[in-house]
Amino acid sequence: MIAGTLFIVAAPSGAGKTTLVGRLMAEDPHVQHSISYTTRAPRAGEQNGREYHFIDVQQFLAMRERGEFAEWAEVHDNFYGTSRVWLEQRMKEGCDMLLEIDWQGAQQMRRQLPEAVSIFILPPSIAELERRLRKRGSDSEDVIARRVAGALGEMRHVHEFDFVIINNDLDVALGELKAAVRASRLRFARQRARHPDVFRFLDQD
Repeated sequence: MIAGTLFIVAAPSGAGKTTLVGRLMAEDPHVQHSISYTTRAPRAGEQNGREYHFIDVQQFLAMRERGEFAEWAEVHDNFYGTSRVWLEQRMKEGCDMLLEIDWQGAQQMRRQLPEAVSIFILPPSIAELERRLRKRGSDSEDVIARRVAGALGEMRHVHEFDFVIINNDLDVALGELKAAVRASRLRFARQRARHPDVFRFLDQD
């Protein structure tokens, strides 16, 4: 039985997902980040093998044809995918894995791993989302407009997720994210897989 839990975290660009996930993992060493593959260019400060495995389109399509991805999606003209073998092996070893993907990838992962815990992070408003995107200073107005339009489409899938966190205050949102992680670990299947000795007497006649 797989002892680890897969946490799927999705959010529109600018909702604060990356900051929340980073703080969660800094405070909870039992959660490990699942590093996806992408064809997009690295942003300032990103390193290959840390935030993403950065590869070109031809490499990505070849990996997809070989069935190496547990999920993959095309977002803003770039491809993203998650290694199936690596993810399953880590979970069998008892690691809790956290996967940052979009709603399309979340749908694929839930079909393959229905026991995964899905969490969607919402901005408090579209106006605040636009403000955060502009604050980055890395995108043109045209790109920001595209991201906002895309965000509206993504947020319409929020009802598909187990937990929803509204990131209006970062500290409050972090507390809610940690609470969702802790509660998910207490589900029967996870507890039984992590602590088989405790439950062994239940299997006796």
